[in-house]
Amino acid sequence: MKRTLAASALTVLAITLAACGTGGGGAATTAVDKLPPGEQVSGEITFWHSYSAGGTEVKQLEQKVIPAFEKAHPGTKVKPVTVQYDQMHQKLVTAAAGSSLPDVVRSDIIWVPELAKLGVLVPLSDALPDFTELAGKTFEGPLATNVYKGKHYGLPLDTNTKVMLYNQAALQGAGVAVPKTLDELKAAAPKLAAQGKYILAEGDTGGWNVLPYIWSNGGEMTDKDVTKSSGYLNGPKSVEAIQLLADLYKQKGLPKLVLGGGGGTPTAEGLAKGTYATIVDGPWTYPPIQKQFPSFKLEAAPLPAGSAGSINVVGGEDIVITTASKNKALAAEFTRYMLGEEAQTMMAETGQLSVLKSLAPKMTEIEPYYAPFLTALETARPRPPTPSWTKIDDILRKQVQLAIRGDLPVQQALDDAVKQIDPLLARG
Repeated sequence: MKRTLAASALTVLAITLAACGTGGGGAATTAVDKLPPGEQVSGEITFWHSYSAGGTEVKQLEQKVIPAFEKAHPGTKVKPVTVQYDQMHQKLVTAAAGSSLPDVVRSDIIWVPELAKLGVLVPLSDALPDFTELAGKTFEGPLATNVYKGKHYGLPLDTNTKVMLYNQAALQGAGVAVPKTLDELKAAAPKLAAQGKYILAEGDTGGWNVLPYIWSNGGEMTDKDVTKSSGYLNGPKSVEAIQLLADLYKQKGLPKLVLGGGGGTPTAEGLAKGTYATIVDGPWTYPPIQKQFPSFKLEAAPLPAGSAGSINVVGGEDIVITTASKNKALAAEFTRYMLGEEAQTMMAETGQLSVLKSLAPKMTEIEPYYAPFLTALETARPRPPTPSWTKIDDILRKQVQLAIRGDLPVQQALDDAVKQIDPLLARG
């Protein structure tokens, strides 16, 4: 519900800004001031973020990262403002309408195209002379989340992806090896079902959950320019991937949890208890499982491969500079620092996976279980970067659920999805 309300508010805001002639409804097209590195900076900026106050993230940011930046740049002040994640999107929308955005924002990757369309973000690929150098240090998938109409409006700040996590005892008990391919995953389902267990558990049918199967099977959700889904989401390879999930559900290889609405055993808990032989999830799964089920050894493997390989989805946050900033030079220097090895390493110590390819070895020193996720990041892809993603994701979720439940043939469900999605993509 909150996602829907936020998306509606954003649409109204775009119309309002366009009517006022402030650039809303389209990315900024005017000349952008250059923000070269190494400039003498001073003054104050405000940084909105949603780092977790319940762990060590906020403490690390406020007591180590920001002080280190201010020490390296005497006469500067960075004011951090913690905003709960589920409130951040609406707060950004409201602030944009009231021209009260902060200087720098740690934004969820799916919000960057929305904000770029409103014209409230500085296109960093235009503004930073060293953008190519900064971007080249990061993983390709996280970097791509910042693209809107050919320009980058942010840089990746922290990232994550998923791999297959499995219960070795559950697999062995059914005489099944760790599935390396989607075909092996499907073939193993009846053996686990015979023991009252599931070969796979997924908690939803949105893009975060189903796109890895589509991509790995050689399918796509949209064309390269993210202008249409017709012929892609309802193309043969995409249909085949969703058919796999529907078949697994019919074979009792996939629990009802995939249909949303709760009521089932959570994926991580079910994995540890042996109810689910495998799940596909991120590095955040490790700490709670290790705490709640200390005797259970969590194992990881790549997502089972299809004809295109093993391709998972990118998550995480980006760092953006707003056009409202009155100190863009300082905002740019802070952005550069947050992309540097010192800040990235300090935040990695709190569980934030670095976006820098050069830090991959150090990440596994901090947490050995990062290793398979870093490998997955080499091929992981972003959800289609479009301002309409929230609405599109809801359509995808509902249509895939209809297919999995058997209410509609997979082809028809995805054909119907395309009819709803393409008008949204056409808006740009």
